[in-house]
Amino acid sequence: MERMDRCLMSTTEKDTESLCPECLQRIPAQREVNGAAVYLVKHCPEHGEYRTLLWRGSPHWDSWLRPTIPTPPRECFTEVEKGCPFDCGLCKEHYKTTCTALLEVTQRCNLNCRVCFANAGTELDEPSLAVLEGWYKNVLAASGPVNIQLSGGEPTLRNDLPEIVEMGRKLGFNFIQINTNGLRLAEDSNFVSRLKEAGLSSVFLQFDGTEDAIYQAIRGRSLLDTKLKAIESCAQQQIGVVLVPTLIPGINTHNIGGIIKFALEHHPAVRGVHFQPVSYFGRIPKEPLDQDRITLPEVIQALEEQTEGLIKATDLKPHNGRCSFSGNFMRQPDGSLSPIISNSCCTGPERADELARKTRTFVARQWSGIEPLTIQPPKANSWDNLIQQLKINAFSISGMAFQDVWNLDLDRLKNCCIHVVSPEGKLIPFCAYNLTDKYGHSLYRKER
Repeated sequence: MERMDRCLMSTTEKDTESLCPECLQRIPAQREVNGAAVYLVKHCPEHGEYRTLLWRGSPHWDSWLRPTIPTPPRECFTEVEKGCPFDCGLCKEHYKTTCTALLEVTQRCNLNCRVCFANAGTELDEPSLAVLEGWYKNVLAASGPVNIQLSGGEPTLRNDLPEIVEMGRKLGFNFIQINTNGLRLAEDSNFVSRLKEAGLSSVFLQFDGTEDAIYQAIRGRSLLDTKLKAIESCAQQQIGVVLVPTLIPGINTHNIGGIIKFALEHHPAVRGVHFQPVSYFGRIPKEPLDQDRITLPEVIQALEEQTEGLIKATDLKPHNGRCSFSGNFMRQPDGSLSPIISNSCCTGPERADELARKTRTFVARQWSGIEPLTIQPPKANSWDNLIQQLKINAFSISGMAFQDVWNLDLDRLKNCCIHVVSPEGKLIPFCAYNLTDKYGHSLYRKER
């Protein structure tokens, strides 16, 4: 009972813990409210004080809550010795089971992006199919048949990626997605067909904007035409596509509304948009200033302003507390969006495993591909046809603010349900696995 109370209280208390950006030692931290802005303030006895922006604007910090009752993993692969975040695996002190497990199937990449949390390169050492099977089974043991994202590096550089997808489906994973820049999908329609036959559910497509100047700045080359071809190729195979913009102030934050408009023009092949404000780890470990960050409330306000009210801030709700937001919509014949509002976040605390289950269900339902209509008259008005129409017209908007060493809040980290499978087969919260100090040295990721 004491552990449950501590978790519920932590959402409102000002005190928490973080890490020093220089020595990665655990240090006390405070959430400091200054008007509409919230800062994380922490002091390392050796390296001094750090002050980092967490939140800016409306909706306000105190309103963005989704309290949960901790439910640890079914099976833990590490013992608690040093405390969070040094015993990840997961350990029994973690508050939430897995909703999505990331398997990094390669570290090779065919781009050299300015922004890359994995700092991917040309390393040729890749996990074998036998190793990957072991990773799948570890995920099953810890959390059951959760959603799987195959990532990297660039996963499509593996010619056996369809076999990896098929293996996961045979082991019982019903939703498998690839996280990709789309280059191979645009060029190799046969490969896309093989992925579909293997059971691929969705493509998490790197998509930073609707202007080639944006791709030149972030990815080093013009890519908009390539993204279009990748979407078309997936549409031909009824593989759902989610556009994933990395939002960087001064580069593409003006284009948030344009991305939504583009997504709707390519709906229902594009099932939604998932915004990711830039985090300062991996390839960009520099100390960020306030103007280098865009916070979740600023993304939400930009969505309303840049879509001229097509999406309203009140349509978007906390998904996993202050880490994220999400909104479900139905696209109407006139092009407008009708929100589907769930009040579950306002009915009091819920079990963390139940919230993880809801997250898995939301992702699998909203992001999977759409099969062509099969119901014909005189059954066109049947219940099955209505359900199919509702799924076709569904559209989702979501966002996830990953933490870096500057704004890391260990209370938030303990609630993470997105876990990376490490080379040793352990499950490590995404933000911990990708965390780097101010010099680019990693806490968990293997140094190359």
